[in-house]
Amino acid sequence: MIFLLNDFIYYLNHEKGLSKNTQSAYRRDIESYIDFLTKYHHVKNVDKITQKQVEGFLKSQKNKGLSAKSLSRKLTSIKSFHQFLILENEVDVDVTKEIESPKIEKNLPTILSIDEVVNLLENIDKSTSLGLRNTALIELIYGSGLRVSELLNIKLTDIHMSQAYVIVVGKGSKERMVPLSDMAVIAIRNYLINGREELLKSKNDLLFLNSSGKPLSRVGFFKVLKKLAKDSGLDETKVSPHTLRHSFATHLLENGMDLRSLQNLLGHEDISTTQIYTHISQHRLKEVYNKTHPRAKEE
Repeated sequence: MIFLLNDFIYYLNHEKGLSKNTQSAYRRDIESYIDFLTKYHHVKNVDKITQKQVEGFLKSQKNKGLSAKSLSRKLTSIKSFHQFLILENEVDVDVTKEIESPKIEKNLPTILSIDEVVNLLENIDKSTSLGLRNTALIELIYGSGLRVSELLNIKLTDIHMSQAYVIVVGKGSKERMVPLSDMAVIAIRNYLINGREELLKSKNDLLFLNSSGKPLSRVGFFKVLKKLAKDSGLDETKVSPHTLRHSFATHLLENGMDLRSLQNLLGHEDISTTQIYTHISQHRLKEVYNKTHPRAKEE
């Protein structure tokens, strides 16, 4: 079955256009799935897999302590694999069709207030090259609502300062044009003129570099944010790259942006993904009401 897995990953890459990270996650899920089928059911051919065996695999994963969210993701991988087997005429029936995903309790994403974002920026030491870089990072991810992978893969040629926009590559290798805020343009310009050249050790066309002159990694940016949060007196556990993206989206909605425009800015394929931010706004509105209205709560 391993050769079919390799074909499946090729299909995800070249026909579905999924990112390398997503392909790796699918590979891990299907490898553990195949291992289970081989070890406990001695299945050698995919046309011998039954619905009961798929459910048995999911039950074994649940018994290992996997969350509903992780189980749902694994089932998505398995369903995609079986749909691929149908396409390739390896099987006649999709045995996963009737299996439902476990219910996931939806937690609203954590967001920062505008004052907290400003506080984060004001506590950056802008007298250093790394401080200028960090300012540009925060202004760009918050000002344009980018995913961390989009942010860190920006090349110098992707930035168009005079027109105030940046070209980013999102999920599925899809390009989109995202506007830059005035503050982001200023921060990026300051970083390019006074910071990046000092960090640069060898030829590199990526916008954001680390202290060694190499491309800034996800882990590196995560550490930067944690330190900035600590310096600003914010809860480090609640500040992440995604927190800033969530904050960007929520603040725009609260200030009147329509959902469809926000969907385009965030690069969401399905507007249902964007609708989570309407729930956040309503949740925040209720919190403010309960705190401020004299008759919101019984004394």
